[in-house]
Amino acid sequence: MAGLKRRVESAEDHGGKRTKVKDGPNTPRKTTKDGILYRELKQKDDAKNRKKATKATKAKKKAVKGEDEFDIDEDSDISDDENPNMLSTSEHEDTGRISQIDKKAKTKQFSQATQQNNRHSDSKKSSSREMHAKQNAILQERKAAKPNADLIARSKKLWERLRRKSHVPREERKQLVAELYDIITGRVRDLVFKHDSVRVIQTALKYATLVQRRQIACELKGSYQALAESRYAKFLVGKMLVHGDAEIRDTIIPEFYGSVRRLIRHPEASWILDDIYRTVATKEQKLNLLQEWYGPEFAIFRDNNPKPATDLSQILAEHPEKRGPIMRNLYELINLLVQKKSTGFTMLHDAMLQYFLNTKPSSSEAIEFIELIKGDEEGDLAKNMAFTKPGSRLMCLCLAYSTAKDRKVLLRFYRDTIKMMAGDVHGHMVIIAALEVIDDTKLTSKAIFPELLNQGLTEDGRFEELLLQAIDLTARIPVLYLFAGDKVKWLLTDTDQEVLSEIREIRRSTSKKESSIRRQELIKAASPILLEFIAASAGSLMETSFGCQFITEVLFGAEGDKLPCLTAVANAAKSRPDVQDSIFVGRMLKALVQGGRFNNRDKVVEKVDPPLSFHSLLYETIKDDIMSWVVGSHPFVIVALVESDDFDKKGELLGVLKTGKKALKQAVSGVACNEEGKGRPTPASSGARLLLEKLR
Repeated sequence: MAGLKRRVESAEDHGGKRTKVKDGPNTPRKTTKDGILYRELKQKDDAKNRKKATKATKAKKKAVKGEDEFDIDEDSDISDDENPNMLSTSEHEDTGRISQIDKKAKTKQFSQATQQNNRHSDSKKSSSREMHAKQNAILQERKAAKPNADLIARSKKLWERLRRKSHVPREERKQLVAELYDIITGRVRDLVFKHDSVRVIQTALKYATLVQRRQIACELKGSYQALAESRYAKFLVGKMLVHGDAEIRDTIIPEFYGSVRRLIRHPEASWILDDIYRTVATKEQKLNLLQEWYGPEFAIFRDNNPKPATDLSQILAEHPEKRGPIMRNLYELINLLVQKKSTGFTMLHDAMLQYFLNTKPSSSEAIEFIELIKGDEEGDLAKNMAFTKPGSRLMCLCLAYSTAKDRKVLLRFYRDTIKMMAGDVHGHMVIIAALEVIDDTKLTSKAIFPELLNQGLTEDGRFEELLLQAIDLTARIPVLYLFAGDKVKWLLTDTDQEVLSEIREIRRSTSKKESSIRRQELIKAASPILLEFIAASAGSLMETSFGCQFITEVLFGAEGDKLPCLTAVANAAKSRPDVQDSIFVGRMLKALVQGGRFNNRDKVVEKVDPPLSFHSLLYETIKDDIMSWVVGSHPFVIVALVESDDFDKKGELLGVLKTGKKALKQAVSGVACNEEGKGRPTPASSGARLLLEKLR
């Protein structure tokens, strides 16, 4: 009943003993000496016992299953006296014989089961073979039912033979090509749209004569757009452009007129169209293809203007009322391709350049366009543009016109591709533009020099990579550009110099820092690594003319301790017999002895500050071999030593030359014959003549 309390049991109700109660949260827990609970130990022991019992049960079931009706006691170590229930000896022998019989029966049953399984698997294999054979037969019937099946099969056999170029003799190849052309003539259009037979046409085109190639091009006339849109046939168009002549190209390219805006967005045809624009199209054909980007009217009314305009600025100058629609159509198509990540097309980069050149600096159009380039977070657009001619120029202009913040964002896109750009014929100009216009030289040094100068490599790896860059025609340009200063005509091509002049003109209104200060700060950041490299690799650099030029320019322009480099150069000039007779080594040594660059306009040597004092160092190294240098390949190095005003050991040198005056007179009579058989003075004779004049 509710409200009544239960009587509490006392010790008397249990005979004076306490009752057992369950452990509560406040009940003290009894533990072992090591602190392990007795209950936990008990649980672990119970789990082990359960596992042992399970294993024993499984073993017992397995034994019972193996022994049909016999229960053999295997405890043979107990004697009969100790175990009265043990079988006698005779009974034990009978039990052993029964066990052997049982084992033989089991072996027989197992072998029979194995044979049955093998027969079953063999039947499965045979049925699988039969099914595959039926499927192949059906496939062959379907192929045979297709048009030109026999011809395609024969042509594919010929293709299999022809494609192994090194295994087919020349005469046999001619026979195979002739037979192949007998098959495909008149049927080319039927074969090119199939993934297997189009390979046959490509091989035939590869080994064909010019007449046969023109014949194939004539058969395919009117189908080139469809071929370019095909997943497999597009490669045939590429082969025809590569192996064809101007007549074949003039047959193919006009078929793309009128459909450029559609084809440039096609996943297959866009690559063929861009290859045509980039590689084989003439200047006029490029203009015709690019004009269609400006709007539909340039595709529809193209025949009304047989001669295309040279660029977009000419069109806008002739028709200023069309500027709005043209710029809008051009930007929309550019934006569409950028959003589709189709950013590797040269035609796209040229269209972007035309758009940017016709915007006003700092206008909404120009700012929006730069934002479009910055908006590509992965940087694929900026990276791809650096490796094409129009794209490289566009990125240089963007860097020149941008604000300091935008330049930082644009430069960040190239942090992983600086080394690749340095060796590219177009990409190196983007690096030069960054060096020319970015005022924050610390930012430029951290973004460009670590990868350009291989600072992340070990010392040996860095020197090896710098050596390859120093002797490469293109890769050396970004490294030497700062040290060459304004005299870069020998380093840059005419096209690069035009872009550089354009950048420097824009820089006057967009950059605040003086160009000389910017250049000197960058040189200071790059000098330690390059001086260390020259000191360690002077001998290797002196093996090539580019290497000698690299040494000269860096030593003239660098800041820091140049003595280790000059010492290494002097030692290599004496100890390396393989470079002693090189003309470019003599030219380098002469320039270092003079202590500056020679000004052709003023006919004077512009000495560097602080002076190199290489003349004294070189003289101390070669003073025992002066006469061999005079009559050898480097007499003008000795002439430069004699003409040096600040050379303190000139009197000692003149004394050595006076003692060898007889050898000088003999060297003057030296004559070398050119290819026409006419005699001309040797360098040794010219140098000896000048030295004799100095001795008078």
